Amino acid sequence: MSTTTIKTSRLAARTLRSGAAAVALCAAASTASASTPPNTLVMAWNIDAISTFDPAQSGEVVTNELIQNTCNALVSFDPEDEREIRPGFAHDWGVSEDGREITFRLRTGATFPSGNPVTAHDAAWSLQRVVHLGYGAAATLTEYGFTSDNVEEMIEAVDDETLVMRLDKPYPVNLLMQAIAANQAASVLDSELIMAHEEGDDYGNRYLTTRTACVGPYRLTRWDAGEALILEANEEYWGEQPPLSRVFVRHVSEPGTQRLLLEQGDVDVARDLGPDDLADLSGSSTVTIEQTLRPQLFFWVFNLEDERFAHPEVRLAMRYLIDYEGLGESVMNSLGVPRASFVQLGAVGALDEEEGQPFSLDLERARELLAEAGFEEGFQASVIFGTLPHSAPIAQSVQQNASQVGIRLDLERMANAQLFARVRGREYQSAMLAWQTTVPDAHGNASRLVYNPDNSPEAQLTQYPAWRAAFYDEELNARVEEALLEADAERRDQLYAELQRDVMEVGPMAIMFQMYNVAGVRNEIQDWSWHGFRTYYALASK
Repeated sequence: MSTTTIKTSRLAARTLRSGAAAVALCAAASTASASTPPNTLVMAWNIDAISTFDPAQSGEVVTNELIQNTCNALVSFDPEDEREIRPGFAHDWGVSEDGREITFRLRTGATFPSGNPVTAHDAAWSLQRVVHLGYGAAATLTEYGFTSDNVEEMIEAVDDETLVMRLDKPYPVNLLMQAIAANQAASVLDSELIMAHEEGDDYGNRYLTTRTACVGPYRLTRWDAGEALILEANEEYWGEQPPLSRVFVRHVSEPGTQRLLLEQGDVDVARDLGPDDLADLSGSSTVTIEQTLRPQLFFWVFNLEDERFAHPEVRLAMRYLIDYEGLGESVMNSLGVPRASFVQLGAVGALDEEEGQPFSLDLERARELLAEAGFEEGFQASVIFGTLPHSAPIAQSVQQNASQVGIRLDLERMANAQLFARVRGREYQSAMLAWQTTVPDAHGNASRLVYNPDNSPEAQLTQYPAWRAAFYDEELNARVEEALLEADAERRDQLYAELQRDVMEVGPMAIMFQMYNVAGVRNEIQDWSWHGFRTYYALASK
């Protein structure tokens, strides 16, 4: 996926201004200021989804981005090309001839902010910890055969500088490397510090709720939930020091307020602007709109524990209540492109734009499908959604269309953290939210939005959207596994194409849009760098 700049003109960097202490920045979160400090990147962003900084447990896009900028994994992506893997805390690696063993060679001499040395034992412990805890992020590793019973044997530190990862099957190694690069679950953690704060058998999970303990260009120094967050440059970092020594994130949920702060120069970057704001700012001489297509899908998901949504005809009917074209030209203008396939554009195996979006608003077809399912008179159901600016207008549009076929939809808006908790607990009838995959390959979403290894409530597979929807199809599970291990590239593409077409008919989600990353960036900021999978704070400067 390529990064585009809607408006390319930039002014010369303005005169640097005096800095301000972190405490002063926090105080500024609720008051107006005339400028931002020269050593600080200041962002306005809706960060109400943050609930923990434990890489084993967090799953929100916001938290993932923050952890990726504070915690190195073994490998990373090339900032210029998200399909290319480059060294992270491992400086190189090798794969055995049978494809079942990867040997990572790690950097030496690095220390955590605590002063503890960073070793391969920390890297192995961090990966084992994710599997042992068994939170949603564990799926990143368990889908490659690692279990709580075998992970200490399969992921092993041979010495302080060498880590060996053994696989039960010859999985596509590039897929596994992409998963490590993209997913915060592979972060190298400070095992000594964390275990010193262990409570019971929680592997320091409670300790990491409000802090990070890892090695990266920045470290988290303050988080005031619902208000602000500060990252400071890690002076002990093994790599190059970032040009900006501080990142300050102000929680601002309203796009209009973000735009005002950006135009006034109170923030350098606004992350949640609406279509009208983006259109107006595209002519600004002080702000540039940065945009890149990201692997995130916005969808309407149905809980199959509800008997109405257990009918595939009902789920298909819901897809015909969505005005993809009209919403794409209004609410989602500059924010996303219509997309019904579970595979994002740009991924290996994805259907093209036309094949991947065969639906349109069709009330008559929706009525026919409802009648086939025995709901000629319609029904009443609820839709929950969060604080993303586009969620409410999309929900209201669907509500209006649904009312014309006899379906009454009750809308309920809530904080994103509450929304995610409800959906992960299967405590909903239907919901609108976004999901972002971790790899630029069809398997990334096939393994989460279609595949469900265990549909029992006790499984608590909260990082599997298919589980959250109580969607389980044994045949589709088998087809996902078949495509993953198919060695012939052409045959693999064919398997994914067939899977996408079938899932659009019966899947638990009416996928509506693939999202853009869009930000308003003041021209003082140089080298704003991002792609679909990462945003690189350490490359930005003023």
